[in-house]
Amino acid sequence: MEGEGIKFLGVLLLVLILFVVSILMIISMWKIFNKAGQPGWASIIPIYNIIVVINIGGKSGWWFLTLLIPLVNIVTMVIILNDFSKAFGKGFGFTLGLIFLGFIFFPILAFGNSKYVGLRSNYNNLNSSNQTNQSNFP
Repeated sequence: MEGEGIKFLGVLLLVLILFVVSILMIISMWKIFNKAGQPGWASIIPIYNIIVVINIGGKSGWWFLTLLIPLVNIVTMVIILNDFSKAFGKGFGFTLGLIFLGFIFFPILAFGNSKYVGLRSNYNNLNSSNQTNQSNFP
């Protein structure tokens, strides 16, 4: 009898921890979406929340289809999360944190001092290369 009670308490504790982590992740994604100028409610809609993450990273929503292809989806998700990190001014190390320790790194992104910078650096690179190309032609 006592063994069953201890097992029950262990399972109950595990369910409680998973519930708390799930609520923390929902709140974190809600705040991250708001930081990026997206509606927070989108974080609780399955599939749509992934498309919003893809859009925050500057990719087309069509990238979602690549997530349906086995093995390709792993590489695609790394690319998507890396662009997502860059949209908040973070590097590849932070991307690895999002992949392997998401329950820690998503709240850091949400509640930390990270600002959404979008693809400003990409636009600056494009603009500077266009200006260089334009300066070569009279």
